[in-house]
Amino acid sequence: MDATRVNELRTLEKKLNLNFQNIELLDKALTHSSFTNEQKGVECNERLEFLGDSVLQLCISEYLFSKYVNESEGFLTKKRALIVCGDSLFQVSQNWDIGPFIKMSKGEEMTGGRTRISILADCVEALIAAIYLDKDYENAKKFIIDNFKVIIELVQSGGYISDYKTKLQETIQKTKDYSICYNLVKFDGPPHRRIFYTEVLVDSLVYGNGNGYSKKEAEQNAAKEALKNWEAHNA
Repeated sequence: MDATRVNELRTLEKKLNLNFQNIELLDKALTHSSFTNEQKGVECNERLEFLGDSVLQLCISEYLFSKYVNESEGFLTKKRALIVCGDSLFQVSQNWDIGPFIKMSKGEEMTGGRTRISILADCVEALIAAIYLDKDYENAKKFIIDNFKVIIELVQSGGYISDYKTKLQETIQKTKDYSICYNLVKFDGPPHRRIFYTEVLVDSLVYGNGNGYSKKEAEQNAAKEALKNWEAHNA
């Protein structure tokens, strides 16, 4: 790793209040597979993402288990699903502004990779794994609770929107009975890790685009963007 890259990562460390013993773990957490396809011998963040997802799930599960001592498994599962969903991870990545620090191919960058929800969400999970490996579970847990605090509080208060498609329909149809249509634009990636791209149209006009690892997730993300655009245009 060259000095320029090390300095970039040290800048991110300061922003996130971190101090890696092994800075290469942070570098790997921010390396997208498109970069490794061009740079042979470089490892991408997919394995770290796998581990980070498990650490995040355990941490939030433990937190909810302790917080809601009298609630059922179903209640805890629903709360956890809201906190660790792709949209939440994306929001956390936006707070960190990690897009500029991700290593990716020129092609990926040219097609909006630095702002793509799935890529940013994956990097959050990979970074959590990097902290876990570089430090320990307790440090990773503290980092997660600190950085997911706002989302956790919204979920606890019931103010977190989990179904943007329903919210979009309710919001739009308060004004008029407009037609809402979701179109699958394309999909790419290997069969075990497809990324779907969807657009949502309101009376034949495109109001939002979204992507995700399932058609449902892509539609939810498209609806979220459409809701934001609709409210901005009808304020």
